[in-house]
Formats: sequence, C-alpha cells, structure tokens
Amino acid sequence: MKKIITYIIGIIILLVIVLAILFNFNNNDKKNTKTTAITVAEVAHTIFYAPQYVALEKGYFKDEGLDVKLSLTPGADKVTAAVLSGDADIGFSGSEATVYVYNSGEKDYLRTFAQLTQKDGSFIVSRKKIENFTLDDLKGKTIIGGRIGGMPEMMLEWALREAGIDPKNDVNIDTSVSFAAMSGAFIGGVGDFVSLFEPNALEIEKQGYGYVVASLGELGGVIPYTSYSARNSYLNDNPDVIKKFTKAIQKGLDFVHNNDSKTIAKVILNQFPDTSLNNLEEVITRYKNVDAWPKTTEFSEDSFNHMQDVMEKAEQLDKRVDYKDLSYGK
Repeated sequence: MKKIITYIIGIIILLVIVLAILFNFNNNDKKNTKTTAITVAEVAHTIFYAPQYVALEKGYFKDEGLDVKLSLTPGADKVTAAVLSGDADIGFSGSEATVYVYNSGEKDYLRTFAQLTQKDGSFIVSRKKIENFTLDDLKGKTIIGGRIGGMPEMMLEWALREAGIDPKNDVNIDTSVSFAAMSGAFIGGVGDFVSLFEPNALEIEKQGYGYVVASLGELGGVIPYTSYSARNSYLNDNPDVIKKFTKAIQKGLDFVHNNDSKTIAKVILNQFPDTSLNNLEEVITRYKNVDAWPKTTEFSEDSFNHMQDVMEKAEQLDKRVDYKDLSYGK
C-alpha cells in the first residue's frame, strides 16, 4: 500500500513540475511575442511608396515585433506637426521638412533615420497629346505644381531652371491647389499641365483627361526624397525600435529590387483596392524605370546637400544645415 501511495505522490509531483515548466514556457513565449505599437504619419498613399507596403503586407514589421499603424496626413508640414505634437511616433514625408523644423529653432527637432525613395515620384501630365515633349513646351502655360515649399513644387522649379527656363516668368506654376485636390482640379479644367504622383497620373490617362509626357524623377537627380524621421528624444529613447523599423523597410526595398513588377503588384494590391492589378504593374514598372527606389535606407551627404541646393534655388531655405545634424546614426 505504501508503495502505491509513494508511486501516486511521485506522479503528482512529476505532473506539477511538468505543468510549471509549461506555464513558464508559455509565459516566456508571450513575453517574446510582445509587440511595440508605432504610429506613422504618412504624407500620401501612393504606389510610389511600394516598398513600405511590401513590408506591411509581407509581415516584415511584425517579424520585428512592431505593430505599425499608418495615419494619412497630407502635406509634409502636417506630418511634422503630428510628430512634434506626439500624435505620431514617426513621420514619413519629404526630408526638407526636417530642415524647416531645425531652422525654426525647435529644441526637440526631427532627424531622418531612413529613406524610402531617392527621386521625385511625380509625372508631368499634359491636357493635350504632345509628341517629343520637352520642358520648353511649358513656356507660357499653366501647370498645377503643388504647395510652395513642398518638394514636388521645388523639384519642378529645379528641373525648369536646369533646362534654362525661368519658373517665375516663363511658366505659370499654380501653387494654390492642395496636394490632394490637384488631380480633381485638372480634370475640372484648371491648368494646361499638372504634376501628379501615381496612380493619379495613370488614372488621368485611362480616363482620357490627359497624357503623361515626362518624369520629374528623371529630371531632378538623387535626393532623400521621401524618408522617415522622428523627434531627437524619441530616437535616443528607442534605438532598438528604430533599428527594427529600418530593418523591415530594408527588406521591403530588397523585395522590390529582387522581384518583377507583377509580383510586387500582387503583394501590395490590398493597399490599393481601387486600382487594378494591371494598372499597379504598369505604375511599378514606371517607377522602376526611373530608379525611384534606393538599394539601401541610408542616404548620402551628397544627396542631402543636393536637396538643399533645390531648396535654395526655390528661395525656401534660410540657412543650410549640416548633414550630421539631421541624419540619425551618421
């Protein structure tokens, strides 16, 4: 009888040990799968940002333990306001915004830690079909160019000057139309030309309202056109989060460089429910052709300084800023 009782007690003790081990394992597993929530203020929702949507759809952020929420915040000025106020952890917009904030004297200013695009992603759309288009065709015409101080409008001015055209006197650049309303304004009859991102440019073509005649990405050169930034304090307090976020974005960039347009289109189709797979593929091919996406999230001092050249020519830069002051980790 004693042997039976001893045997039963032994089994009970063994079960308790096993249950304790399993409980501890499950508890540790829960700790390891804990995610960090991040809000990203996104300046626009466009196929131009395909690598970011690849990172979301392929689960690259989740693999790094990040729960990323995008918040559409039209305009780089609105993006920086959201980050500075704490409504967003990370801002995603033109890098010029960090220069404006720094020069304004903001103590907890923004620094760029990763780039996603390296060229202008907009295309010049003409109301009329023009064979063998050159920028000279813009002389005496009106083009909807975006807001003053925004990178799309400044890159347009840069391209015109490089072609020997005075953007102030030879062309009428309409800066009164907000970014989100540019396509609709053009369809409504405003302007002879408009500068649009995709898929808006392609949609204008498909609907018969205009024709894509040039890529500003081919004309403007390499700059950290659209990038991720955060407050200096956030960067210093969350280095691991920034490292993981950047790693996920790099995976997205690698994917778009290592796969064809149709494969990429299938991955991000869920992000653009109103755009067909064929149209997505066509737009992605356009961006591949102009080398819109960099191979790495790191951006060079030369590209940063070229961005400031563009800003200076547009008379939107009060004082140049050192690359090391606004580039995180450099």
